[in-house]
Amino acid sequence: MRGDDPMMSLDEALARRRSVRGYRPDPVPDTTIREIFSMAQAAPSNCNVQPWISHVVSGEALARLGQAMVAASQEGIAPDPDFRADRGFEGVYRERQIDAAVQLYGAMGIDRHDRPRRDWAYRRNLEFFGAPHAVFIFMPGAFEEREAVDLGIYTQTLMLAMVSRGVSNCAQGALSLYPSIIREHLGVSADNRLLLGISFGYEDETVAANAARTGRAPLDVAVRFHA
Repeated sequence: MRGDDPMMSLDEALARRRSVRGYRPDPVPDTTIREIFSMAQAAPSNCNVQPWISHVVSGEALARLGQAMVAASQEGIAPDPDFRADRGFEGVYRERQIDAAVQLYGAMGIDRHDRPRRDWAYRRNLEFFGAPHAVFIFMPGAFEEREAVDLGIYTQTLMLAMVSRGVSNCAQGALSLYPSIIREHLGVSADNRLLLGISFGYEDETVAANAARTGRAPLDVAVRFHA
């Protein structure tokens, strides 16, 4: 779906949304991007404070930012995210994490012991998987966990708005690992903390990583019904 094609239903957008890790270079039209972000502004938030600040980056600015983050990674500069990113998962949550990795690296044909190719796959995160656009979503420093929930709601609204217009995307925690570099490149105040980034554009279906699929827990595992 692109251009003048009709917008898909919410049901279809929910079914189609997935993390896309390979993009064609052709950009999304500016009018479409503005329309998508205008739709996301309808997301609810506690007391309607709308505690999200989004920075959309494209073109040469995006290329320079990606190069800076890759260079930092290759030089061994330790990530310094604004929010803790080293918490491990346990139990079923660890099992789901492992399954997601198995599906992704399996689709790319990368063995778990192939460190050079796994490092290459990691760096693709910092290069936005070749996407022509990315958005970095910041939260003003005065806010905490309650408002972070609002940013999550905004993020899902934004991604579904993208999908409804045929724009693929991938929400990436990896894009929050070097917030100081990102703030410097974008001229963002240190008072604004980076929660995540989203790469977006038109899917390149020839990229092996895009064949990966992950499952979801059964409804009765995730939801408890009380009456």
